[in-house]
Amino acid sequence: MPVERSLPTLRAAVQACRGCPLYEHATRAVFGEGPADAKAVFIGEIPGDLEDREGHPFVGPAGRLLDEAFAAAGIARERVYLTNAVKHFKFTQRGKRRIHDKPTRYEVIACKPWLAAELALVEPEIVVVLGATAAHAVFGTRFRITQERGKDLHTAIAPHAFATLHPAAVLRAPDELARRTSRERFFADIALVGETLRRV
Repeated sequence: MPVERSLPTLRAAVQACRGCPLYEHATRAVFGEGPADAKAVFIGEIPGDLEDREGHPFVGPAGRLLDEAFAAAGIARERVYLTNAVKHFKFTQRGKRRIHDKPTRYEVIACKPWLAAELALVEPEIVVVLGATAAHAVFGTRFRITQERGKDLHTAIAPHAFATLHPAAVLRAPDELARRTSRERFFADIALVGETLRRV
């Protein structure tokens, strides 16, 4: 971690992170993006294949779904901060394709100082965890999205916190009905964030 803490210095320093083995096969570390004074921080799990190649968070299929939910909720993407609990892409190679793997608890803990530094610098009014990995990184392993989803949680990390599925989980739903239902609920969760964002 750099002595001088700012989002630009952290973004540069994270490229040299060797806190876990994920850096060995990833193209680069994908740091968070957004304004330093963002009122809301959205936290995902880990960069995907496209994010790893391009170096930006939420630019793949899950990011496009999140953008759709933002548009429906009246949230301007350029006014929020987007990041992941783990900064390097983890994958299994299948032929030419790189298939996303879930990070281990060790990998999440190894990356936690970077996420904590982002949150400390941005000081958001709202934190949104997208998926169980992000929820456990921020709120601990006992946190359950199924129990806390749809609630405006008041936490030590931010005055308002929300938990929902990762958009990739919506896309992976097993059939069309499940995808439609999951999508509708995901959009409702993001709409609640949008309503709160307009009040703070």
